[in-house]
Amino acid sequence: MPHLTIVANITAKADKVELVKNELLKLVQPSLKDAGCINYVLHQDNVNPTLFMFYENWQTRELWQEHMNTSHVKALNEATEGAIEHVSLQEMTGIE
Repeated sequence: MPHLTIVANITAKADKVELVKNELLKLVQPSLKDAGCINYVLHQDNVNPTLFMFYENWQTRELWQEHMNTSHVKALNEATEGAIEHVSLQEMTGIE
């Protein structure tokens, strides 16, 4: 059964880049320990430093949804309230 790939794009407000970056970095280690997490990699755009991207793979959509309700995701949302311009999520499945 194919796993779920998440591509999450997060655009920080220009004056909040370091705050958002630091909070996103805090999310990586606890997320890697969440049930069903295969990988969880944070990227920052080389040209536009306000743009961040998570590339994540999960065993199932249900386990990803559990991750989205964890205390560490809630803490990120609280810490970055008002600092993020835009978020987009794509749920994808590999076609091999």
